[in-house]
Amino acid sequence: MCAIVLRRCLPVLVLLVMTSSSLLAQAPVNPHLVREIRHELATLPYYGVFDWLQFEVQGDTVVLRGQVVRPTTKSDAGARVKDIEGVARVDNQIETLPLSPSDDRLRFALYRQIYGQNSPLFRYATQAVPSIHIIVDRGHATLKGVVANKGDANIAYIRARGVPGLFSVKSELTIEGEQPR
Repeated sequence: MCAIVLRRCLPVLVLLVMTSSSLLAQAPVNPHLVREIRHELATLPYYGVFDWLQFEVQGDTVVLRGQVVRPTTKSDAGARVKDIEGVARVDNQIETLPLSPSDDRLRFALYRQIYGQNSPLFRYATQAVPSIHIIVDRGHATLKGVVANKGDANIAYIRARGVPGLFSVKSELTIEGEQPR
C-alpha cells in the first residue's frame, strides 16, 4: 500500500521541489514597483475593455505583454513604465491587433451581449475599466479578466458564444481570489 502511494505521489513531489527551487532562485519583486506599474498601465488614456495588458518584473527589467486596439496604447504603455523609478529597461511585447471593420463590429456586438442592460453581468460594466476584457483578433474572441464566481464566467462565455460571425470564443477568465491557470 505504501509503495503504491509513494509511486503516485513521487512525480508530484519532484514537481514541487523543482518549482520551489526555481522560485527561490528568482529575486524578490518589490511590491511598491508592482503597484506603481499596475497603476500606470490602468490609467493609460485609451486603455479600455477591448485591450489587455499584463506585465512581469525580472529584476530591473519589465516585460509588457498583451493585445491592444490602438498602436498609441502600446507606445504609451512602454513610455509610462520606462519612467518609473527602479525600471532600467522595458521589453515591450504588446501586440497591436490588426485594423478590421469586421473585428470592430464583433467587439461591439460582444460588448452589448455581455454588458447589456438585460445581462446579469451589467454590474461589471459600471467600473471605470470593466473587469471582463474582450479581445477580438481576426474573428476569434478571447475573454480575459476577473469575475466574482464561476457562474459569472460561464454566463460571459455562453453569452459570447451567442454572437453571430465569430469563428471561436475562448474564456481565460479567472475567479476572484483564485490563482490564474
